[in-house]
Amino acid sequence: MKQDPDFNLIKNPKPFIKWAGGKRQLLDAILAEANIEFNEYYEPFVGGGALYFKLWSLGRIKKAHINDSNPDLVNAYLVIQNNVDELINELKNEKYQNTQNAFYKIRVEQPTSDIEKAARFIYLNKTGFNGLYRVNSKGVFNVPFGRYKNPKILDEQNLRLVNKALERASITCKDFEDAIHKANGSSLIYFDPPYHPLNGTAKFTQYTSNNFSLDDQERLSKIFARLSKGGSYVLLSNSDTEIIKQLYSGFTQTQVYANRAINCKADKRGKITELLIRSW
Repeated sequence: MKQDPDFNLIKNPKPFIKWAGGKRQLLDAILAEANIEFNEYYEPFVGGGALYFKLWSLGRIKKAHINDSNPDLVNAYLVIQNNVDELINELKNEKYQNTQNAFYKIRVEQPTSDIEKAARFIYLNKTGFNGLYRVNSKGVFNVPFGRYKNPKILDEQNLRLVNKALERASITCKDFEDAIHKANGSSLIYFDPPYHPLNGTAKFTQYTSNNFSLDDQERLSKIFARLSKGGSYVLLSNSDTEIIKQLYSGFTQTQVYANRAINCKADKRGKITELLIRSW
């Protein structure tokens, strides 16, 4: 695989938020599966972007299309891409304090500027409970205060690295199917959707006011198969359940172990198996 000759001169960016289901701990396994050449990169459920930032730091991103259905998250990406100095200055405002009073005051605010929206989003993510992003049926953010001792609300160096890493990216907020309609045989597409529940009582963490249903999982599996038939390299992460195994029965499935710490009950945290599924 060819690498950008200057990639090793730049410090590696990392996700600028905490995100449920983040892939930092699985990067080695994912990179082993994605050991192929590609011209364009697509990530329709980008979330925290751990894989994107890793591929970029390795000099493997020539052109990228990243997408998410969460408008607050996408706004933050766009602001970092286009207005990082203004965002940093906003986060230096003394109102962004790690106190319960400041948290609940900012949580009910409805800023109108994109820069203030992005700052609020990052602040709530860093100071809210477990880094969760959860909204109610009306789309209102409702995560409680996290009570962390010293969260890094402003990581200026990393925000500037993320800004650099997003130079070659188009960033959208669409349905995942619309986000990949231009992919072709030279593309790598990585799907990291909300996972299928491990049991009948489990619920998805709500990233938007609309849940990702079993119908969506089935639609995604058909798109995966269609892209594979078209010659694209398609990679997907999901839970290790019988339904997911059946939906992707014609493709290579690899079990990996992940620590899933975002759970309100400590005894429910720990290593579980997940699936990496690839089309080639």
